[in-house]
Amino acid sequence: MKHDKLVRDRIPEIIRQKGDVPITHIADDKEYRERLKEKLKEEVDEFLKKNSKEELADILEVVYAIRDFMGVDKEELESLRKKKAEERGGFKDRIILDETK
Repeated sequence: MKHDKLVRDRIPEIIRQKGDVPITHIADDKEYRERLKEKLKEEVDEFLKKNSKEELADILEVVYAIRDFMGVDKEELESLRKKKAEERGGFKDRIILDETK
């Protein structure tokens, strides 16, 4: 079966435990960057379909991988999030902008 996608680190081991043979390669930086973006889209699409906590956790896992790849510190990312929330607000008030005149 052809997959051609970024998978979690233990997936090849799990495939072997099921008696199948995983064919894999290690992505270079350029491919990894692109595969992370593809994986983020995949996980967001799954969340939109299933609307589950598990899918939300998968999105977060990909975001953490992107953060690590970009060399962004966890505290730095949270600081940037807070700064934007202070400047522009969050989404708690559920405001829908219909139009501007």
